[in-house]
Amino acid sequence: MSGAAEFAAEPVDGPVDGPVDGPVDGPVDGPVDGELLARIFLTRVVEPGDETGGRWVRELGAREVAERLRAGGRPLPGVSGRCWAGLLARAERADPGRDLAVARDAGVRFVYPGTAEWPRQLDDLGDGRPVGLWVRGPADLRMWALRSVAVVGARACTEYGAHMAATLAAELAERGWVVVSGGAYGVDGAAHRGALGSGGATVAVLACGVDRPYPRGHTGLITRIAEQGLVIGELPPGDHPTQSRFILRNRVIAALTRGTVVVEAAHRSGSLVTARAAGRLGRHTMGVPGPATSGRSAGVHELLRQGAVLVTDAAEIVELVGDMGELAPERRGPVLPRDLLQPTARQVLDALPARGAALAEGIARDARTTRDDAIARLYELRALGYVERHGDGWKLTRQAVIPADDGSGAP
Repeated sequence: MSGAAEFAAEPVDGPVDGPVDGPVDGPVDGPVDGELLARIFLTRVVEPGDETGGRWVRELGAREVAERLRAGGRPLPGVSGRCWAGLLARAERADPGRDLAVARDAGVRFVYPGTAEWPRQLDDLGDGRPVGLWVRGPADLRMWALRSVAVVGARACTEYGAHMAATLAAELAERGWVVVSGGAYGVDGAAHRGALGSGGATVAVLACGVDRPYPRGHTGLITRIAEQGLVIGELPPGDHPTQSRFILRNRVIAALTRGTVVVEAAHRSGSLVTARAAGRLGRHTMGVPGPATSGRSAGVHELLRQGAVLVTDAAEIVELVGDMGELAPERRGPVLPRDLLQPTARQVLDALPARGAALAEGIARDARTTRDDAIARLYELRALGYVERHGDGWKLTRQAVIPADDGSGAP
């Protein structure tokens, strides 16, 4: 079959677990939308993030582009003859009906621009937006993405990095936020587990077919995410990951969420690509600081120097990405008893020497008040246990001595 007939409405037997014009449950007796088949075809032919292909779709429509690729002939604008030949070779092997059937059997659906489940924030990617997304899991992707945060970082993370990722994810999930990450080893896996462990929502964005968990060591984790959350990707069923696909996958993570938190990252970490993409898209970029001596936090520290916001817990993250009024609690040290004194009484207390006794006249002078007022405050302080009288003088009690490590900077 070739030309326009390939992407005309096509009958499909049996249940379809993905939307034609929104989610569909049960058997489909009528034809499958030609737009759906055309976009499924393009996921097999055009690489993720290909802005030239995206421009073709925007200017000509997905069906027309698919028909031109299937029919061959003169190249579409913007590609060399060699690149066009490669696309045609892929087009010859593409079978959208088969991909749809395989996806159906794996419980996978396909969402694309214009359908009810499509997250509209992905449109911010312009011509680099996905032609569609393969989705595995029970939740509604568009609704979940509206209140989501990306937590990403190094694959070879430290125990500190794994702990911080899991803790942040659990705290975010408890606050009703969806945690999005890439399903990889290290920080990604810790973030997913943290969200799942708290009974929360999480989304894994893969750089391969969503029916083919990668890395293999995370098959159990990704299966659990698909049962409790969502597993999504641009590539059709069975397709494999490559280095470039991992990098391009990161733009989807950045665009899908309200902000990206990098927990641990070396200078060349792929998670920094996600954060920089988030910044270009106008999303919040955040970093969790690590030891100054750790090379695995060096990339995060550079990101912070470039303007990302330092965060240490979920409250600080939500203050940035949440709605107006979702403020983090004020950070302050422990309240010392003397902090509760009235300013005038504290001024008199500060005027007493650290050792020995002082006369009321000298205390009044150092406190910049009158003798009578100083005496009144000294009797208040004695009642509270801060000072004691020795003859005509006054001296501090042990209770009034401030520890050297109280954070005040006092000697």
